[in-house]
Amino acid sequence: MLRIDAHQHFWQYDPVRDSWIEPSSPIARDFGPSDLQPLLESQAIDGCVAVQASSSPAETAYLLSLGASFIRGVVGWVNLQADDIEDQLAHYSGFPLLKGFRHILQGEAQRDYMLRPAFLRGIGLLNRYGFTYDILIFPDQIEFATEFARLFPDQPFVLDHIAKPDIKGYALGDAGSHAPGALHEWRKKIRSLAACDNVSCKVSGMVTEADWKTWKPEDFKPFLEEVTEAFGPKRLMFGSDWPVCLLAAEYDAMIRIVTDFYAGFSPDEKAAIFGGTACDFYHLL
Repeated sequence: MLRIDAHQHFWQYDPVRDSWIEPSSPIARDFGPSDLQPLLESQAIDGCVAVQASSSPAETAYLLSLGASFIRGVVGWVNLQADDIEDQLAHYSGFPLLKGFRHILQGEAQRDYMLRPAFLRGIGLLNRYGFTYDILIFPDQIEFATEFARLFPDQPFVLDHIAKPDIKGYALGDAGSHAPGALHEWRKKIRSLAACDNVSCKVSGMVTEADWKTWKPEDFKPFLEEVTEAFGPKRLMFGSDWPVCLLAAEYDAMIRIVTDFYAGFSPDEKAAIFGGTACDFYHLL
């Protein structure tokens, strides 16, 4: 069974296009396959899924052009609301490395953006061409995402970054702030989304939702417990979110959080989380 990092990024840094990155940030530079390969090898990971970080056809073309053998799949971007979306999907179906698409829903001012009729039309065509869809949202959008997923029961979806709950706020709120209540609300919404059996979940992106400098492994435990119970190990997949994770943790620290939490699980369950689910979902070879 392949070991897979199901979520990471490459980019040639552009301060205008990538304005979400602070110029002084450690990730305000180019990141390519040669930067990631030694990290994968050090953790005995066989391959990765490269996910779009900007919203343009050029981004999809860039990821498909990289050519590294360990890139087992690409999640690109396409304008799902385009009048010619079916023609575009037919074109992209000729690229075996392209497994699916993502839109940065978390950044849209319209929080139920995924329920726009034109967007739904595009999503409704994905399965015809064998494409998956990554759901990138914040917790306030989970209810909309649940409605969205229910509309397409045969479409494979995966939730990125466990919907980015406020891990930092929860860790600071143990003494009685609002944060435990926020965890309760996230938990209820996640269970509703997980009830859609066409939705998987990436155990990824957690460190950047924690305190970047003071996080502890135990901060992630209630969140990992919840997604594991809600989705089950066979619908979970590990993703590093490298190089974004470097804002808060090195690659080996990110993977250690997940490997340590699942250390006591069965070999079959660990094989699913660290590769099997991603291989099945994205049809990786």
